[in-house]
Amino acid sequence: MSKRAWQDLPKGAVSYKSSMDYKTGDWGVDAPKIDHSKCTKCMLCHFYCPEGAIHVRDDGYTEADLEYCKGCGICAKECPVKCIEMVRK
Repeated sequence: MSKRAWQDLPKGAVSYKSSMDYKTGDWGVDAPKIDHSKCTKCMLCHFYCPEGAIHVRDDGYTEADLEYCKGCGICAKECPVKCIEMVRK
């Protein structure tokens, strides 16, 4: 058996497709509920979402795409005005 160097090994843990290629929203237990009356349109939830599941609407408010949201709660944690609440699906 010949010795192989680490460079010869196949690539691992490399995402060839993003979560937007697969509907993964049914993985989570919680979903973000956005109170637009409190929202300041800072869009931090959009930028912090690791799945890209929070979109900016034409009116400047954000909206979660529940077909792709996994319910991690990062958006609610990072919201400076706490207008996002994680609720059970």
